[in-house]
Amino acid sequence: MQTIAAFVLAAIAEIAGCFAFWAWLRLGKSAWWVAPGVLSLIVFAYALTLAHSDAAGRTYAAYGGIYITASLVWLWTIEGMRPDRWDLTGVALCLLGAGIILFAPRGV
Repeated sequence: MQTIAAFVLAAIAEIAGCFAFWAWLRLGKSAWWVAPGVLSLIVFAYALTLAHSDAAGRTYAAYGGIYITASLVWLWTIEGMRPDRWDLTGVALCLLGAGIILFAPRGV
């Protein structure tokens, strides 16, 4: 469960940090949006180190499914655009893949 919590924290921090840059560069918000965005991205990077895994690449790959899910939640709750059936199908496949990567038995 610590890994899932780390992934959720990382996803929220990454999306918020990237959105700060999006707001500045694409939505015409103040450059001051960048400072909390950078801090959020630091939290994102730190959160990924809390995941239990023997390899960074495997951690990042498994995290991808959580990130995609969180991105669609952001799309719906923050941007007000409801995900369509293709979004939901894609996220289901990504979560299946992330689960396989994260929970598959590893040979010794």
